[in-house]
Amino acid sequence: MNAESYLMGVRRKFGQGLLLNPSVAAVVLDESKRLLLQEKFNEAWSLPAGAIESGESPREAVIREVWEDTGYNVTVKSIIDVFGGREFRYTYPNGDRIEYAVTLFHCEITSGDSPFIDTETKSIRYFSENEMPALALPYPIAALFLKDSYSTPP
Repeated sequence: MNAESYLMGVRRKFGQGLLLNPSVAAVVLDESKRLLLQEKFNEAWSLPAGAIESGESPREAVIREVWEDTGYNVTVKSIIDVFGGREFRYTYPNGDRIEYAVTLFHCEITSGDSPFIDTETKSIRYFSENEMPALALPYPIAALFLKDSYSTPP
């Protein structure tokens, strides 16, 4: 059973109440150190991200999610950090409530041609730090742009 059908089954039994969801998200920077973001229909901008499916490792999940959300194949460079708790609660437009436990990965594009293949994606675009839109979840800017303690070793 995949994560989507698992979560849908839990939702049918549990309703719109708060669920804890193990998830992944990707920091993908271009050569100008701009961050790749996904614009979803009727939702805020976000990193390429999603749920870990049953039987899938977090590394496999982030590679799959980036491909589904953007059309790009990536390799994982490092784990940046793990985020969660009250600040990572989100209410979807349909009223479903979720609290994410997100492993944030630094990824690099290896191949692929957008356009994205995910039906939830309205557009994808790179943003510099000073032109960032509001995101659905409150990731620290330093983590998103690999600054200071979040820097990836050479």
